[in-house]
Amino acid sequence: MRNLYLITAFVVALTLSILGLRGTLFVKPPMDVFPEWIFPGMKYQSKLKPQAQSKFFADGRADRPLPAGVVPSAYGPAGQPLRNDSARFAGKDAAGDFVAKIPASITVDNKLMAHGRDRYVIYCAPCHGALGDGQGITRQYGMGATPTFHDERLRQLADGELFNTITHGKGNMLSYADKLNPDERWAVVAYVRALQRAAAGSVADVPLVNKPELGLK
Repeated sequence: MRNLYLITAFVVALTLSILGLRGTLFVKPPMDVFPEWIFPGMKYQSKLKPQAQSKFFADGRADRPLPAGVVPSAYGPAGQPLRNDSARFAGKDAAGDFVAKIPASITVDNKLMAHGRDRYVIYCAPCHGALGDGQGITRQYGMGATPTFHDERLRQLADGELFNTITHGKGNMLSYADKLNPDERWAVVAYVRALQRAAAGSVADVPLVNKPELGLK
């Protein structure tokens, strides 16, 4: 009988908790189950609002300068600084179509290619392989759907579409926008194109001045 009373009291309390106070307006704060004096400094912590003052920092500002190398959001508003160039920051032209080639605002030189190779080795090679043939280390663990960049379909993709895939991801590939800023994504695109060019190259493509380095005449 005692258990019956306890169960009934529990059901009543539960019903009142869920339904009994719906729509009721309160003029006083609810009872604090975990009061501040028991857990000092944990429940009610101070915070700094944007563009507010702060006596904690020497410059008196709540906002802190961005650390070096921070990657801006790829999904920010179009009007934010340096993001009005849709070709550079979205891989698309004014009509919304993917740009065919790397934008002219990106200087493709040895420095960019070297950086693209560095980023590719870190973020792309585990799946796509060092040669871009889809033979990355993940294939040994059952991931067999990684395409090769040397497939004719991928060779014909616009550079902007490759950029878009790095930005937003596709299929099993997640977005790398939080890891690579827009210029780094173009650097990776440039390196992928270099891998494709190398795979399709022949002895005839080697400049005459460089042939002796390869033992060619």
